[in-house]
Amino acid sequence: MKGRVRFLDTRPLRGSRPFRDLWIGSAASQLGGQAATVAVLAQVWDLTGSPVGTGVIGLATGLPTVLFGLLGGTLADTVDRRTVVRATSVGQLLAAGGLCAQALTDNRNVALLLGLVALGTACGALGAPARRTFPVRLLPADQVAAGLALTNVSFQAAMLAGPALAGLVIARWGLPAAYAAHALAVAVAALMVIRLPAMRPEGAGTAGGGRRPERGGWRIVLRRPTLWGSMATDLSATLLAMPIALFPLVNEVRFGGDPGTLGLFLSAVAVGGITAGLFSGTVTRLRRGGLVQLTAAGVWGLALAAFGLAGSLWPPPSAETRLGRGRLPKRGHLHHCVGRCRKAADKRRRRPAHGAGQDPSDQHAFPRTGHRRPRSTRHEPPCPAAE
Repeated sequence: MKGRVRFLDTRPLRGSRPFRDLWIGSAASQLGGQAATVAVLAQVWDLTGSPVGTGVIGLATGLPTVLFGLLGGTLADTVDRRTVVRATSVGQLLAAGGLCAQALTDNRNVALLLGLVALGTACGALGAPARRTFPVRLLPADQVAAGLALTNVSFQAAMLAGPALAGLVIARWGLPAAYAAHALAVAVAALMVIRLPAMRPEGAGTAGGGRRPERGGWRIVLRRPTLWGSMATDLSATLLAMPIALFPLVNEVRFGGDPGTLGLFLSAVAVGGITAGLFSGTVTRLRRGGLVQLTAAGVWGLALAAFGLAGSLWPPPSAETRLGRGRLPKRGHLHHCVGRCRKAADKRRRRPAHGAGQDPSDQHAFPRTGHRRPRSTRHEPPCPAAE
């Protein structure tokens, strides 16, 4: 109707039960995945006290995503896609259950934790190519765009609310609660996939049992400057300027290691993505798409540089009080804090379980993640810049 504004087309949810099941399962899985991301960051930082440790999480997720994502594309072209997603959902559920179990048993082995993370990521990457084709197969042609928009809305909402909620859950009930929420979300997603109809690949009825996967995908990318330039820009911005591994360190130094604020760091990234999406209509009509992407990557780099400098521009009042002066901290303040945080992490690893034998007067012996500090020391910086 002319002059009527529609903000969101919900016809796919109202008219297709299979798509509704898929949407509910995907939304639950994405929300649980964000909770697991914050929990893994918090636990690895709690165990290692090192940005290198949190940086290894990127390898545990990045390598399986690339390797198994390519294999998943081949499977989606040759095997029933519902079967692929069912099997990989079971694998993700096993990995989520393992994460919950290791948190309940107070696991201190980082390798075991990262192995479970890699297993869940590999299963998700293996089923992702098949899962992405579901809206097209489940919806009429005139509702596919609306279905993809609804899927994107659920993803952005999970990116925005998931980390913040996970931080609150960890601060209130500890890491096992966050991992349990993740396992429950994955179970819901697996149940929704089981209800979907069979989806054999196109051309499955031809001789040979299925369509032969196309070759030369990377050759096509490399032969087109627009494609490889876009990929190179995106990879550069992601690999060189994605500060997620530093969030636990910044949170420890600036906010005393509060899990609630750690979740807000990740939610802030989603706020930027949603804001950019709201104004995307302005740039999608521009002809110089490559220039737009380079400009966006440059703005991202400048914002990251501002994020890194923000710590020296606005020192917390507690740090100023300890230094005994109102001027900016010394250049070595952050490095000194990192050293103290590492010493505190070593002290936690050597400490008996459940805090037995801990000296209450030791202000640098942190409680485990998710436990509240005593009121008298809660707002003190865990890594003071000076004795």
